[in-house]
Amino acid sequence: MSYVHPRPEFERELAPLPALAEPVPPSAARRLWQRDGVRQVVVLVLIAIAWEVAARWAGNDLLLPSFTQAAQAWWDDLLNGELLARTAASLSLLLQGYALGAALALVMSALAVATRTGRDVLVTLTSLFNPLPAIALLPLALLWFGLGQGSLVFVLVHAVLWPLALSTLSGFQGVPETLRMAGRNYGLRGLRYVGLILVPSALPAILSGLRIGWAFAWRTLIAAELFFGASSGRGGLGWYIFQSRNELMTARVFAGLATVVLIGWLVERFVFDTIERLTVRRWGVQR
Repeated sequence: MSYVHPRPEFERELAPLPALAEPVPPSAARRLWQRDGVRQVVVLVLIAIAWEVAARWAGNDLLLPSFTQAAQAWWDDLLNGELLARTAASLSLLLQGYALGAALALVMSALAVATRTGRDVLVTLTSLFNPLPAIALLPLALLWFGLGQGSLVFVLVHAVLWPLALSTLSGFQGVPETLRMAGRNYGLRGLRYVGLILVPSALPAILSGLRIGWAFAWRTLIAAELFFGASSGRGGLGWYIFQSRNELMTARVFAGLATVVLIGWLVERFVFDTIERLTVRRWGVQR
């Protein structure tokens, strides 16, 4: 039997690790660029520049006024108060229809998640009426409610109700069973169960439905005011755009359209993004 000699032990010195460089803090310009609002403003500026170049290349103010001409028309009507009055009229109607539609959607979704019959009713009604454009109901609304604000509120409720109810119900159905059991173990029932367990967990889906409902309601209102203003001779931003088109004041038409777009962007940026940051992102429900 041969004897195996153990290998001699040795010790090897390692080269010292290089010194780690201290992280360089981002510059002020980089920190500013990391803000979502700044990047969005840059996109708007690029759109304005492209608009100005295209208008100067076309050379026809009636078909395509320049950005500076539209901005001047917007500023003039802002100073004389007409644009503010039209905007206030539109937003007042929008808030009425949006609030009523959102309340009905939440109630119907709560009933749908509480009972099987309520869910069947909501799913059936959503399948029937969600594909129906809200503006298509305006002629019937004018017959039922006349040439008043009730017609516009009716079509706004229709525009908000079904997409929000569908998103809310989907969010409620996606709540994990563990959270449901925890709520029942704490004795939560009825509205307290919905408000303390289902709504916080389904809040991302609810916020998504609120965003969709807002977009549907806003564009439905402008389209309805085009028709409603032509019928009654008064209205908000939609009537402002319609009247400017009849008077061949294309710069004012673009000013009205820009106001519609600007309000939509401000609501998305300062209302829905703020709510999302203070709720779902802060609670860790969504990144």
